[in-house]
Amino acid sequence: MTTPAAETKQTDQLDRSRVWFESLRDRICAEIEAIEVEAPLDLFPGEPAQFDLRARERDNGMGGGVGGFLTNGRLFEKACVHTSTARGILTPEMAQTMPGAKGVEQTYASTSISLIMHPRSPKVPTVHMNTRYFHTTDYWFGGGADLTPMLNRERHQTTDDAVLFHEFMKGACDPYNPDWHAKYKAWCDEYFFLPHRKVARGVGGIFFDRHNTGDFETDFAFTQAVGEAFLSSYPKIVRRRMMEGWDAADRAEQLEVRGLYVEFNLLYDRGTTFGLRAGGNVETILSSMPPAVTWG
Repeated sequence: MTTPAAETKQTDQLDRSRVWFESLRDRICAEIEAIEVEAPLDLFPGEPAQFDLRARERDNGMGGGVGGFLTNGRLFEKACVHTSTARGILTPEMAQTMPGAKGVEQTYASTSISLIMHPRSPKVPTVHMNTRYFHTTDYWFGGGADLTPMLNRERHQTTDDAVLFHEFMKGACDPYNPDWHAKYKAWCDEYFFLPHRKVARGVGGIFFDRHNTGDFETDFAFTQAVGEAFLSSYPKIVRRRMMEGWDAADRAEQLEVRGLYVEFNLLYDRGTTFGLRAGGNVETILSSMPPAVTWG
């Protein structure tokens, strides 16, 4: 049983994490909107798009969040940045796999940020990032970020984009533990792999789950560093690559690679599965789906 003092501590941890995720959401949305304005008009005609921020409440009254949707932009066909906070009760089946839940019906609370970017240009890689705080009788953080180039000639870890992205993710890990980057990079490569196709979804990044060193301040600071690393790295990649033209063959290849996103998220992604089983908002859970896709 959680004591009143422990509950107060958990509430403080949840609130601090929520405030951070919401502030990061606003900064990311502002940066993407700025890039929409900066994109060259000859390659990306039309009016720059802005995020539509939609507040939502869970049907059971136990939480809600803000979904940020940018659709049909100049550079970004689709970009979504969501924050969510929820409380609920884990079923005995779900509790069996959760630290601190002890295999019984168990209350939980969570707060998170999750995003997906689907650029119009095949030369600009797609990216996914999420970080979250979760507690039952104990807390942990999870999340990560991974990069998916759309063209086969870019889909290896020695390209400039992949090197830069991994450098920033390593920079987020190293101040806290020099072993974490290798560990979480390997976990990312393993997690974002489609066994039925025997192919990685992209060039990876980092992935971590149930991260709890026993020191909340360190774990929270590390989680913040991952968010900062994303905000520092991905816009650099986009601004560098959005100046390059593409042709119909590049676009066709992009639409096929996007199919890997659909297959992974519907077949293997833990967040998708948990969100749907926990009664989350379907619109935001499935917003990672690309706006246009083909299968060969």
